[in-house]
Amino acid sequence: MANIHPTAIISDGAVIGNDVSVGAYSIVGPEVVLGDNVWIGTHVVLDGHTEIGAGTKIYPFASLGSPPQDLSYKGEPTRIVVGRNVIIREQVTINPGTAKGHLLTTIGDNCYLMVASHVAHDCQLGNNVILSNNVMVGGHVKVGDHVIMGGGCGIHQFVRIGDHAFLSGMSAVGDDIIPFGNVHGNRARLVGLNLVGLKRRGFDREQIHTLRKAYRYLFSDEGTHRERMEDVANMFGGEPLVEHLLDFIRAGGERALCTPWGVGHL
Repeated sequence: MANIHPTAIISDGAVIGNDVSVGAYSIVGPEVVLGDNVWIGTHVVLDGHTEIGAGTKIYPFASLGSPPQDLSYKGEPTRIVVGRNVIIREQVTINPGTAKGHLLTTIGDNCYLMVASHVAHDCQLGNNVILSNNVMVGGHVKVGDHVIMGGGCGIHQFVRIGDHAFLSGMSAVGDDIIPFGNVHGNRARLVGLNLVGLKRRGFDREQIHTLRKAYRYLFSDEGTHRERMEDVANMFGGEPLVEHLLDFIRAGGERALCTPWGVGHL
């Protein structure tokens, strides 16, 4: 049975799951879907075509589903889909997609969006992503699983961030970040691998050692980038973490690749 505060506004058409709680003065729009056991604090606004997965908690003054901050938006019925067991803290804002993207913004399962973080239109966040306070994620950004962004990070539109990457606080990221990468600075540079994250997530010593050797060779100053990619593929072919890293680089994107030397050195 849902627990709806008498001052909350639940619009006709909204879909409310089992055991949902909606706090005082919160507003749930007519196209919103709340999964089972969702908890909505006070003064939350959920608008547009927004779907909230089971077990998610949304804290006061968060706003999800308002029109995207994009001048090309003309009122298209774009969407937000939030996964299961996500924590969305105070003053977080999430915008739906646009026609220039996939009409969709997605947040994976078990993510933690801390106070005043912002996820712009057409973003895709994987599972187990952490955005610390005041992180700003620009439009069309793709974030892999188990990524951690320190407080105040700014992510340029169209950037890709690979699985298990770590971004130090206040990093200004304008280029793609490799899986397992560790970046720091304004503008952010690659400073190594996220070794702490790799160990915490159960990768064994041999896997990490192999990945470190591949990383050192890939970002050495010997030969061209293409030659180093080919050499690493030949030397470490079949190693899952190395293959994942190489696949990310081969896929390419709208932005350059973040390196230890800054922009334009590959």
